Amino acid sequence: MKEHYHKHKVNQVEIKNVQNIDDYLKELRNSNVFEGGHLAKAVDILEKAKREKAGIFVGMAGAMIPGGMRKVICQAMRDGFITCLTTTGANITHDIIEAIGGGHIHSVNYESDVDLLEKGIDRVYDSFVKKGSFELFEIFIKEILEQLTNDDKNTGKQIKISPSELMKIIGEKLEDEDSIVRTAYEYNIPIFIPAISDSVLGLQLWLFSQFNDLTIDTITDLGKIQDIYHETNNNCALLLGGGVPKNYTLQSALMASKNYKYAVQITLDRVETGGLSGAPLNEAISWGKLEPDAEHISVISDLTIVLPLIFNGLRKRFGIE
Repeated sequence: MKEHYHKHKVNQVEIKNVQNIDDYLKELRNSNVFEGGHLAKAVDILEKAKREKAGIFVGMAGAMIPGGMRKVICQAMRDGFITCLTTTGANITHDIIEAIGGGHIHSVNYESDVDLLEKGIDRVYDSFVKKGSFELFEIFIKEILEQLTNDDKNTGKQIKISPSELMKIIGEKLEDEDSIVRTAYEYNIPIFIPAISDSVLGLQLWLFSQFNDLTIDTITDLGKIQDIYHETNNNCALLLGGGVPKNYTLQSALMASKNYKYAVQITLDRVETGGLSGAPLNEAISWGKLEPDAEHISVISDLTIVLPLIFNGLRKRFGIE
C-alpha cells in the first residue's frame, strides 16, 4: 500500500519550473489530476498520434472566430496538425467576414439586446458583429456564385458542387493569409461542412439557388472524408466542441475496417442528456468508432482557454519556430 501511494502521489505544480507553455503542460502531467491533468494527457495523445504520422481529423463546432481562435486554427494547419477539418457554416461565415474587411468587436456598451437590434449589431456572448459585415459577406458570396455560373464550362448548365469544392474556390479568391478557408486552400486541407444550410452562408446559397440552377452536394463530401480516412493510418479525432462536426468526424470510421486509434475532445457539454455533444469518448467504442484500446481523453473546458495551449505545446515538442 505504501509503495502504491508513493508511485501514484499527486505532484504539486512548481511554477518556478515553468519557462514556456510546454513546461507548464509537463507540470500538469506530473500532477495528473483534474482538468489540468486531462489537458496534459490530451497534448501527449496528439503528440503521439502526430509522431505516428496519423491522420488528424478535426471537428470544430462553436463560435471559434468570434472567440478569437482564427489564427490558432490557421497556424495548426500550417504546422501539419490538421489533416482535414469538419466545421459549421457559421464558423466559415465568420472567417470569410474577417477576410473581406468585416470583423468582430468587443466591449460594446448596450442596455439590452433590443438596443443592439436597433443599432444593427449582432451578439455572440460578449463578441459582436455589425450587420454591415454580413452585408459585405452577402455581396462577396453572390459574386463568387455568379462567377461560377458564368464560367464558360458552366453556362446554361446545372451547377452541382460540394461544400469542400466550394471552399477551394472561395479560398483561392481570398487574399487574407489569416483566413482558415484561404490557409486550407494553400495547404490542400479539405473543409467539410455537412450542415452548411444551417448558417448565413447556407441562406445565401439557398437564395442564389432560387434564381439559378445551383445544387449543393453534401453526399459527395461524405465519400471524400471516408476516402481520406481509408488512406490514412493510426487515425486521430480532435473534437473541438460537439454537434454535427463531432459526429461527422467520428462516423468516418463506420465504413472502414479500422477505428480511431486516438481521440481528444474538448467540451463543456454534459453527458446526462444523452446528446452527442457531451457524450464521453468511451461511448464511441460501443458504436465501433474508436478502437477498444484507443488512447482518448475528454477535457472539460472552454476551447478559447485550452486550444492555444495545446497547439503551442505541440509546436514546442516538434521544434516548430
